Amino acid sequence: MRNDLVRLLEPAVAALHFELVDVEFARAGRGGVLRVFIDRDAREGGSVTVDDCARVSDAVSEVLDRVDPIPGNYTLEVSSPGWDRVLRTPAHFERFVGERVFVELKLPLDGRRRFVGVLRRVDGEAIEVDVDGRGFVLPFDRIQKARLRPV
Repeated sequence: MRNDLVRLLEPAVAALHFELVDVEFARAGRGGVLRVFIDRDAREGGSVTVDDCARVSDAVSEVLDRVDPIPGNYTLEVSSPGWDRVLRTPAHFERFVGERVFVELKLPLDGRRRFVGVLRRVDGEAIEVDVDGRGFVLPFDRIQKARLRPV
């Protein structure tokens, strides 16, 4: 459902010159919470304001009302990604080369699934993470989740 929601909502968010960082849906009781995380377009800089979140919320609500992809009641929350932001696309990784990251793989590589280290490089197929002086090349198609992991 996450990927479908990203594809559905990304155009509305981009039309307002924001980047859709991630979408998260959590069931709660009889309804749920749909969280939409946005950031300013990397070329524009600056931080996300409450007014920005309100504008994006209005645009996203319009799309959700029209398409109705989630059955039942839910609450929509729009916010900035925070200090431990999700890294979902190659562009996300490229933006944070040199930063400390946490990456979890779907299947083990060299006997491990979790890597915490400095993001060294990004290419079309993989990222390289330096973990305690050893470089690990992690293919994009094996990454289950990744996020910044500031010290």
